[in-house]
Amino acid sequence: MPRQIAFACDHAAFHVKDTLIKMITSAGEDIEVNYLGPTTGDSVDYPDFAAAVCAKVASGEAEKGILVCGTGVGMSIAANKVNGIRAALCHDHVTTVLTRQHNNANVLCMGERVSGLEVIQDMIQTFLNTPFSDEARHIRRIEKVTALEKQE
Repeated sequence: MPRQIAFACDHAAFHVKDTLIKMITSAGEDIEVNYLGPTTGDSVDYPDFAAAVCAKVASGEAEKGILVCGTGVGMSIAANKVNGIRAALCHDHVTTVLTRQHNNANVLCMGERVSGLEVIQDMIQTFLNTPFSDEARHIRRIEKVTALEKQE
């Protein structure tokens, strides 16, 4: 069964969505992209698309999620409001590797206006192919983050 990756953008990245979907599917064998919008380049509200991707990841329908807006900031803020989501705003190879290894991030957020397509391609491949380092210290820290979700 192919790995399910939920993907969405907003109007700022709509013009490169097809290129990004190709990047995602080329990041590894047996990857299927569930594109969740938008359907046009008209102005949209990024929280709606962050919510759609995060719902798929949080429910287990998708293994991971990828969100792209102008800077990645809005998407990452919205995504991290969803229980069970550890969204990381990444800007380069190193932040992407470390967020997978140390934080077990399940949603990658990026900014199309601030990162070139080659950097975005590298981050996508890195995010999808870097395993979590299940060292006790990383597990303990993720458990503490999860506990924060349960606080009022």
